Amino acid sequence: MTTLKLPHRTPPGRQKGVVLFIALIVLVAMTLAGIGMVRSIDTATAVAGNLGFKEASVSAGDQGIEAGYQWLLANAAGAGLNNTNLAAGYYSARPGSEPDWSDPDTWTDAFELNGGAADAAGNVISYVIHRMCTLPNTSYNGAGNECATQAPSGAAATGGSMSVGSFAFAGTPQVYYRITSRILGPRNTETYVQTMVAITN
Repeated sequence: MTTLKLPHRTPPGRQKGVVLFIALIVLVAMTLAGIGMVRSIDTATAVAGNLGFKEASVSAGDQGIEAGYQWLLANAAGAGLNNTNLAAGYYSARPGSEPDWSDPDTWTDAFELNGGAADAAGNVISYVIHRMCTLPNTSYNGAGNECATQAPSGAAATGGSMSVGSFAFAGTPQVYYRITSRILGPRNTETYVQTMVAITN
């Protein structure tokens, strides 16, 4: 009887698990990188959205400026702009010091478009108008009143500002008015738009 000899096998060595440990570290690093990428995309999307709301609020501010301008035109005849009209957000003199436009108290007497209701984009628009004169409730050429004016269109001496004590222009000068519009929009968007207009009294 013959016996068969099997080749001698060395038992496998004991594994130390180094590869598994490295794989786990790589897996954790990839997970953290993925989370960071998702958060960065979310942040970029939020920033883009906020910029979009800001741009929309600036466009809405133009509506406030236009509404204030139209109010000035409608009330320019006669002595309509000589007196302060708080119900319309109109001051017949400039403030003694520049207002803090971000202070809600500055907007107590502002005129709100749409009765204070938000428009289709969620913006609440209001405006205030200041006549650029030193004295309220008097005509632009009243005693002691100093107003920022310019020569009337088509006058002989056009294009210059009528400083106090300078020569008089032929015709009625145009008085400067400052219209400031505030827009409160979605995501706490707060925008201010300001312009100067010259209107003949």
